[in-house]
Amino acid sequence: MIAAGRAGERGARVLLLEKNDRLGVKLLITGHGRCNITNKIDSPREMAEKFGRNGKFLISAFSRFGVREVIGFFESRGVKTKVEKNNRVIAESDRAEDVLDALIDYMEKAKVEVRSNAEVRSIEKSGNRIEKVVLSSGEEVFADRFVICTGGKSYPATGSTGDGFGWAKALGHKVVRPAPSLTPVILKDAFVKELEGLSLRDVRISAYKDNKKFDSGVGEAVFTAKGMSGPLIINMSKGIGKELPGEVALKIDLVPDLDFTELDARVRKDLQEGPHRQIKNCLDMLLPQKLVPVITRIAGIDPGKKANCITKEERKKLVHLMKEFGVHVAGLPGFERAVITAGGVELGEVDSKTMRSKLIENLYFAGEVLDLDGPTGGYNLQVCWSTGYCAGEAAAVRP
Repeated sequence: MIAAGRAGERGARVLLLEKNDRLGVKLLITGHGRCNITNKIDSPREMAEKFGRNGKFLISAFSRFGVREVIGFFESRGVKTKVEKNNRVIAESDRAEDVLDALIDYMEKAKVEVRSNAEVRSIEKSGNRIEKVVLSSGEEVFADRFVICTGGKSYPATGSTGDGFGWAKALGHKVVRPAPSLTPVILKDAFVKELEGLSLRDVRISAYKDNKKFDSGVGEAVFTAKGMSGPLIINMSKGIGKELPGEVALKIDLVPDLDFTELDARVRKDLQEGPHRQIKNCLDMLLPQKLVPVITRIAGIDPGKKANCITKEERKKLVHLMKEFGVHVAGLPGFERAVITAGGVELGEVDSKTMRSKLIENLYFAGEVLDLDGPTGGYNLQVCWSTGYCAGEAAAVRP
């Protein structure tokens, strides 16, 4: 939408082909329906670093149409924004619909023609130029330039089924194998069902493969019916996926502000101050109530046992579980639950300033179809805005 709007704004006659019966189906579910527009990082280089080794490709696009420009773009179209935890930029109204409406208005003013229920069956070329697009209806669409903005394979129910990867390959491009990225984690542990809905704030989670730590972070997580989700888990999922199959475990430090010695002293103090209280009621200040029966059971302690009857060994077990509450990874749920797709069109075959293909002279790419994936928190939508804007602008310029 932003590529089409920018091309139209620059004077090009633009046709947007939409496979779904309406625009923005996937956009409307981002940020749990609130649309996390971007992340408040002003430096293009710092933003690009969030995308790992492929991030350098984005420096030019972020410099041309970066965070400030995106916020300004939406605010000038009536979408006021606010900055929340971890610098997430959200529509002030908490409505993704407002973001979509602004994009639709942008296209309407740029006189972009939108055709819905227009599924592309194939793209045909002659030499190093695309000649036409053939729709599933058999209709042929001719144009001077073509921009592929089909997204990846995540949330296929929204129409994001990886079509662009197949077209890119057919046109001669290399495609880095697509893989689900930013997903929840499925766990083996039976007690997970007891913890469903439990949110953990400011915890440290470390990931281990065969008892060797390969990742760690601090943030928010939540237990689900089958495992764990939340920003911290989702951002760690890509690294976890690379270590599977194999024995992958997560150790959750529920009290990261205290080391083992400090936590042991704190637990001992709490037990001494309520010697006749049951142990399950002594842990409330340090643990969520939902977690207490699980931890006492794993520690082998009767939750009804009085505080003054807890042995030193039992106290040490409790402290250990608070600092290293272990869960075991069964796997990742796949594209159906993935926020984005890792992999995509090889970046070396795309001009980073214009998003133009280096193989097909009238082809441009933008968004998730490219081999770019960043953490959760607005980073990946920023890629869509920036690359889409650059592609639309370049495609509108006549040679």
